[in-house]
Amino acid sequence: MANMIESQEFGKGDFVLLDQLTKEAFMDNLKLRFQRGRIYTYIGEVVVSVNPYKSMNIYTPEYVKDYKGREFWERPPHIYALADAAYKTMKRYLKDTCIVISGESGAGKTEASKIIMNYIASITNVSHRSEIDRVTGILLKSNVILETFGNAKTTRNDNSSRFGKYMDMNFDFKGDPIGGHINKYLLEKSRVVHQQKGERNFHSFYQLLLGSTEQTLNALHLKRDPTAYTYTNQGETNNMKSIDDKRTFKEMSGALKSVGFSHDEQQTLFNLLAVVLHLGQLEFVEEGQKVRIKNKEVVNYIASLIDSNAASTEEALLTRVVAARGEVINKIHSKEDACFARDAFAKAVYERAFLWIVERINGIIEVKLDVHRYGKSTVIGVLDIYGFEIFDNNSFEQFCINYCNEKLQQLFIELVLKQEQEEYLREGITWQNVEYFNNCVICELVEQSHKGIIAILDEACLNVGTVTDQMFLEAMDKKLKEHEHYTSRRLVPKDKDLQHDRDFRIIHYAGSVTYSVIGFMEKNKDQLFQDFKRLLFQSSNPVIKDMWPEGQQSVKEVTKRPLTAGTLFKNSMIQLVEKLASKAPYYVRCIKPNEIKSPIQFDDKRCLHQVEYLGLMENVRVRRAGFANRQPYQRFLQRYKMLSSYTWPNHQCRSDKEAVTALIKDISSRSDKGFDHDVAYGNTKVFIRTPNTLVTLEEKRSELIPHIIVLLQKMWRGANARRRYRRTVAIYKIMNRYRRYKMRCYLLEMNRRFANIKRMKDLGKSVQWAVPPKVLISLAQQMKLMHARWRAKYLIKSVPKDQWPAIQMKCAAYDALHNKRQGWLRPRKWEGNYLASMSDNASLASVFLTSVDKLRSKHGFRDVIFTAHVRKVNKHNKSEDRAIMVTDKLIFKLDPAKGYKPMHGVPLNKITGLSISSGTDQLLIIHLEGHDDLVTCIHKTTPQADDRVPEAVGRILRLVKTELRSELRVNVVQQAQVKLGGKSKSISVDQQNNASTNFRKVSNTMLMLVTCPT
Repeated sequence: MANMIESQEFGKGDFVLLDQLTKEAFMDNLKLRFQRGRIYTYIGEVVVSVNPYKSMNIYTPEYVKDYKGREFWERPPHIYALADAAYKTMKRYLKDTCIVISGESGAGKTEASKIIMNYIASITNVSHRSEIDRVTGILLKSNVILETFGNAKTTRNDNSSRFGKYMDMNFDFKGDPIGGHINKYLLEKSRVVHQQKGERNFHSFYQLLLGSTEQTLNALHLKRDPTAYTYTNQGETNNMKSIDDKRTFKEMSGALKSVGFSHDEQQTLFNLLAVVLHLGQLEFVEEGQKVRIKNKEVVNYIASLIDSNAASTEEALLTRVVAARGEVINKIHSKEDACFARDAFAKAVYERAFLWIVERINGIIEVKLDVHRYGKSTVIGVLDIYGFEIFDNNSFEQFCINYCNEKLQQLFIELVLKQEQEEYLREGITWQNVEYFNNCVICELVEQSHKGIIAILDEACLNVGTVTDQMFLEAMDKKLKEHEHYTSRRLVPKDKDLQHDRDFRIIHYAGSVTYSVIGFMEKNKDQLFQDFKRLLFQSSNPVIKDMWPEGQQSVKEVTKRPLTAGTLFKNSMIQLVEKLASKAPYYVRCIKPNEIKSPIQFDDKRCLHQVEYLGLMENVRVRRAGFANRQPYQRFLQRYKMLSSYTWPNHQCRSDKEAVTALIKDISSRSDKGFDHDVAYGNTKVFIRTPNTLVTLEEKRSELIPHIIVLLQKMWRGANARRRYRRTVAIYKIMNRYRRYKMRCYLLEMNRRFANIKRMKDLGKSVQWAVPPKVLISLAQQMKLMHARWRAKYLIKSVPKDQWPAIQMKCAAYDALHNKRQGWLRPRKWEGNYLASMSDNASLASVFLTSVDKLRSKHGFRDVIFTAHVRKVNKHNKSEDRAIMVTDKLIFKLDPAKGYKPMHGVPLNKITGLSISSGTDQLLIIHLEGHDDLVTCIHKTTPQADDRVPEAVGRILRLVKTELRSELRVNVVQQAQVKLGGKSKSISVDQQNNASTNFRKVSNTMLMLVTCPT
């Protein structure tokens, strides 16, 4: 149950579950829940709602999700649960349902109806939103419009509905809204011309005066001051902080536009509101036997606003046409008659405008689907009707309103008992009768033919001659003197609370109400002279003309006497009750906690009175008389099957009924006090008599739930882990298979592309390599390298072996200089030992060879790898002509001027790297470990400016790799860094035409090589 979900600190969520059903226990539970912010409580499937008088964060989309598709007992009490139950019944069983919202004025009925409609709009099919949004939008926006024109401030409620509203929402077979219809009942139109102190006229007048633009007010000949108009200043309730008329006017204007009212239609409604206000300003003065209008400019305003002429308007206000025996007589009003006609005209204009608004909305939202094609639509009805009213001065309107509440209370009692009786009979359960107050006797007091109050009132109105309200009271006293629920001062002379010839009292189910008969007959006749109807029908405004079709009646035409207002209301109530009785009913019983609109005060006496007249105690007794709780077997098992080994996890019985029986007996046998006697088994449901049994079941369930949760978590986590493991294994298998597949496809494709590689002229160099899968990227690179090596090997086979060393050196140079140095691979022969060449060093070749022989015998090297004349710079920044000789063991620096005398020899393993420039100059730097770097520029070559640096780099790299089995780092830079005299210096190159090769000092840390371009 709901209270099992809520903590015990919030009281019982269902009054049926109270331990002791007394007024004190009922009120204590209601008060506790109100004080703890729980404004909803159940009586079975009836929702009791207490007005919180504050905003509550319990209507968010998260709450909608929580209650959608849930049963009453699955969530804490909420009006959403009732709305969802009505929607489910309608959708599942294609049965019309209705939600009856009742309670006194200010108890929150209008807000409850809006909450219900918003919920239903939120849970309907989200996949076809356009038409659904249109229909639900109109239904919701229509509330704003109807509240503006039909609600007013009373002494008890700032937004009291002064009319009854029954709204049908039509749904198709999928449960989506497709249309709707609104019925209105008894608009309190007397409020248009008169308000008691502390009250206001309808909201629409104040919104128009305070919210519209200056341009609109000027067009309507109005001032922005409600106190300036007779029909809006009687209640003396200006400067209302709780009502924002400017904001609500904008909302109302937006709602009119959204629903589908055109600009002309909206303007006509504003015109009619202005007409009513101007009518209240008319002043009549007597001049002899005639009556004239003192402020005729107001007549001009009215005539222009109804699109008529001033003369016809004035004539309708001062005279009336009477047809008698074929003759037409123009009867002049007295001042009293003129005032009566003016007020009647104002009330009729407003009422007819309100009726036209309702009909216009109905025309927009009517169901337009073909019944033969789409089937009959189902309906959810929402009844938001005035609550029971007891004012200081209760008149004809309060009489009708309270009669309406009597009819609804009668329907509530009958349907509740009827539903209980039918369910017990259907399930084969014995029913125990419950005594309750049947207010049928009060309904008959009002509506009975010939004897009821309405019949007596109609008879008085039909009598010829002067019949006063006092004569009507006298007639009631004669005919109803024996009725136990009726009294007056004439019948009870000692009751001084009743005034002679004015008051009568009816003892309603909600309490005694004293009514004043003054105005009863006038309001019951609801008379409006035909002259006003013709005036408005003849308007050139098509909207106004459409509102008054009866105005086309001829002056001489005699019609039947129309039904009185009381009879019309009685007939509409009987039809409403029949309509509600044909639907599956759901009830919201609204309670007003205090009279000062406080969110914290709970008036015990006031609330107890409402609980009594709403019959809530009787409702609880009816619910508890037989069985406090009943659930279908399947649902009962789903909730409590863990309590017995016979049903957990799944039962093996022949039916759910047998399983529930076994479960109950098993639990009962293990309890200190067996409760098998407290349970009855119906055809489809299990019935539990007392709340204690249900509490016991819930407590046992609550004890087991944590263990079940742990078990489920363990099983779920284990299942999840196994599922993840199997999924991971499967993923890796798939990935492995897929990789193999992609590898095979790639290799087969490359095999196809390289199938005839030996027959290609370039041996496959031009073959486009396919994009490899990620897993084969490294393999593809290795394959490219293998192909390159195979191709190189294949090409080298055609080269004589004596040229292989030169090729190897050029390959080494390629690796170091390709894309780094300009034009490094020029078509020239690499000789290496240029100083021993007669073509390059003819004058000193023999001298050089003699010096080499001496050095070879001394140091024991085998081969001379590279020799050249160079321009060298020393640690003192001085440049000198020298020669370098690279052998297989040492690098020598020689002095050509002294017969190539060796100046210094450095072991090969001391070389740490080479640096050259990226240009075509002959800068060659050999970096040495433990020595100054050898900074040189090759020159004196034959031919002139021969580029020998790439050859020197290639030969040295190949030498180090073959002799030392290591790799040298080659720096190709714009500005080289060197070490001279233990200091770091930078060297840049400046190539100039016809310049002699030389190193110049730029600064202590910078040198510049000036040389000719090669």
